[in-house]
Parts: sequence; structure tokens; C-alpha cells
Amino acid sequence: MLNYIFTHILFILIILPIIGAFYVGLFIPHTNLQKLQNTGLMFSWITFFFSLFLWVFFNNIDSKFQFIEIISWLPAYNINCFYGIDGISLFFVLLVTFLTPICILSTFTNINKNYKEFIILFLLMESCLIIIFSILDLLLFYIFFESILIPMFLIIGIWGSRKRKIRSNYFFFLYTLFGSIIMLLAIIYIFNVKGTTDYQIILYNPFNFEIQKILWLAFFLGFAIKVPMFPFHIWLPEAHVEAPTVGSVILAGILLKLGTYGFIRFLIPLFPAASVYYTPFIYILGLTGIIYTSLTAMRQIDLKKIIAYASVAHMNLVILGLFSFNIYGISGSILQMFSHGIISSGLFLGIGVLYDRHHTRIIKYYGGISYVMPLFTLIFLILILANIAVPGTSSFTGEFLILIGLNQHNFLITILAATGIVLGAVYSLWLFNRVFFGIIKTKYIVNFNDITKREFYLFLPLIFLIFIMGIYPDFFLKTMNFSIINLIEQIKSL
Repeated sequence: MLNYIFTHILFILIILPIIGAFYVGLFIPHTNLQKLQNTGLMFSWITFFFSLFLWVFFNNIDSKFQFIEIISWLPAYNINCFYGIDGISLFFVLLVTFLTPICILSTFTNINKNYKEFIILFLLMESCLIIIFSILDLLLFYIFFESILIPMFLIIGIWGSRKRKIRSNYFFFLYTLFGSIIMLLAIIYIFNVKGTTDYQIILYNPFNFEIQKILWLAFFLGFAIKVPMFPFHIWLPEAHVEAPTVGSVILAGILLKLGTYGFIRFLIPLFPAASVYYTPFIYILGLTGIIYTSLTAMRQIDLKKIIAYASVAHMNLVILGLFSFNIYGISGSILQMFSHGIISSGLFLGIGVLYDRHHTRIIKYYGGISYVMPLFTLIFLILILANIAVPGTSSFTGEFLILIGLNQHNFLITILAATGIVLGAVYSLWLFNRVFFGIIKTKYIVNFNDITKREFYLFLPLIFLIFIMGIYPDFFLKTMNFSIINLIEQIKSL
């Protein structure tokens, strides 16, 4: 039994949330809200528990894919469901399974309608995300890459907080779908030329330089919109503002990583010559995105929009690190992706705590929160300091390594990228100052309750990880280093 679990642990991870979704759909009535909540939380925790076995049994000194599974899908056309993980994708899978129970726990008081449908959607989305971060076939990656749009479209459209959510939802759906259609055409071309969409076969049978340049642009558009990179970022603030708290958490914590994961897993390894060729183009977009979105964040009056624009700035810095093509920049980028998933999730949960009490996200209505919510103030301060990469927090390690990697390329680019850290400190500390200090605006703020025990348990694991990653990053880096070195060697050899 134990040997079967070890051998098929990845398949078990994928199937567990699906089993949970079917169990909820078939055996729990709509009216039993507490059982729906507890069952969804139970299946998500079980999935997280099993995902830890991936890390425990992962061979750190093996750069190849591990826990490999092959399921026939279209064998006559040489298209099969082939999946496995390496030291890079491992942490994305762990991020999915870690944040899912936190997301479900956060909905116990603020999702009051159609909760059964919500749990089913969320568990199915968890399964799709695990598949995305482990699938090794281009066509199937595309299918599940796009399937995430369906549950997110419904989560924003049904459980969003304002009337504008429908417009924002279509904006999000169509904007991201457009880029992906271009990528699908490129995948069809690859299949016609190579006769397969198997990632590893294509990886070691590269295209010539001119073809790489065209295919690179097609894949880049699909991934850049998901990141989102400047100037494809317009959909993100709108989606965040209209989404419920749990939608913003999963969007910032995981869905933005689909684009950056696409860069590191497919775009750079499959088209290495084109990636080097387009590096100046990436640097221009990335630096513009960091500076522009940081300045834009300063003038926002909605709490969610500030964090949304901050996410764009951080993700653009991650892309710069990936295109440094050295172990420092790529390691820092992966660490920063994981760190951003934790910190941004915490910040959106914090905004959700304020919204649940005061039913507004407009900054001018807040002030003096520290007098009435001291514990929450301390927690939010830790998240803000982590967001601006204070030493000892997870973001510092990631951003420090990214800047070292960029410095090996170009010192001027490093300086410009570092301005994002300074600007991040400006809008983050200004946000904290306006909300938590000053005079309490009793005309608008009438609920003086600090965070509950349930809310405290939402933040505790996030803060724990922030400090673990900041104080002892090698705990994470030693697992991914061999896979990163292998990736760099592939780029140089191809």
C-alpha cells in the first residue's frame, strides 16, 4: 500500500480534489452549510498532506523529472497525458495545495450563497492547477491552462461584490483567451512539424532560429497576458476589485504564476536562441512595467487596486530575473514567485478582513485602525514589510538574488529594477500609514472588533513561511538548484 502511494503520489494528488468535488456534489445537500465547509476544508487539507510527500521523497540531486505518470489519451496521434515534476514545478504544486485550504477557510463567513457550487468549483480548480504544474505535453498543458478560466469566470461573476463584476469578468476572460488562441496556433504548428506535442521530445529537437523567433512571440503573448506583463496588465486590477476575497487570493497567489511558470518551463527552454534574441525587448517591457505600475499604485484609492498594481510590479521583476539566464536570477525568480504567492495572499486576506467589518475598500474612509485592531495591525505590518523586501523576510532573498543575476548582465538594468523596491516601499508604507494611523473616523468605522481566532489561523502559516524563507532560504533552494542548473545547461547547449 505504501509503495503504491509513493509510486502514484502525483496521480493521488490530482484525483483527491476531484473525489472531494464529486462527494460534495452527490452526498451533501445545499442546506447543510457547515458540512459543506468542513468537507471542502478536509479534502483540501488531505491533499496538502499528501503533497508534502512529494517534497519528502524528492531526490534533490536528480535534475530529471520524478514521480512520472503516463496515461494514454490519443496514442494514435502520439499525444499522451505525460506528467511529472522537477525541482522547479515541485514548489508550484506545493503552493497550490498550501493556499487552497487557506482560501476555503477564509470563505466560512463571507460566501453565503451557492456554497455547494463554490466548493465544487474550487476543488476542481485545485486539481486543474496541479495538472498544469506537472503536465509535460504542450497540448494538454494548453487545455488545462485555459480550463482555469471557467471556474475563475464563475467565481468572479457569481460571488463578486459589485455590479461592475460582469464587465470586469468578460474583460478578464476575453483578454486572456485572446493571447492563448495565438499560442494554440503555435502548438498546432509544432505538432504538424514534430508529429508530437511531448515536451521532452520537442526540447531535444529544437527549431531553427527563424522559426523559434515566430513561435516565441506566439507563446510569449499567451504567457505575458497571464503574468501580466506591461502593457497587458489592464485586466488584473479590474478583476481583483470585482472578485470576492477568495478570488483575489487565488488570482494573486497562484493564477499569476501560470504565466511565469510558462516562461520558465516552455518559452525559455523550447526557444532558447529566440529567448536570448528577445532579451532586450523583455528588459524594456519589464522595467517599464515595474516603474509604471509602481507609480500607478501610489495614486490608487482602492486597497485592492494598490496590491494588484504591486503584484504586476513584482511579477515583472520576476520575468527580468528569469531572463538573466544564470542561477542567481532564476533561483531568485522562483523563490520570489513562491514568496509573492504567500505575501500577496496575506495582503488580500487582510483587505478582506477590513471589508468584512466596514464594507468598503476606499482608503479615505479608514484611519486609526491600530487603536481598535492591534493584533491585526501587527500582522498587516509584517505583510507590508515583507512586501517591500525587508531583510529577514522571503521577498528580500528572492529580490536580492534577482538583482545579483541582473548585475551579471547589465549594471544599469539592475539600478532601474531596484527602483521598484524603493517605489514599493513608498506605496506600501503610505497605504499602511493612511489605514492604521491617524484619527479614527468614527463616522465610517463603527465595528471595533480585532481579528477572530479563525482569521488568526489564516495568517499564521503565511507569516511562518515568510520568515522561514527569509531566514533559511537554502531549505528551498537546495531542492530546486539542480533543476535550474540543468535548465541553464540546456539553454547554453541548444
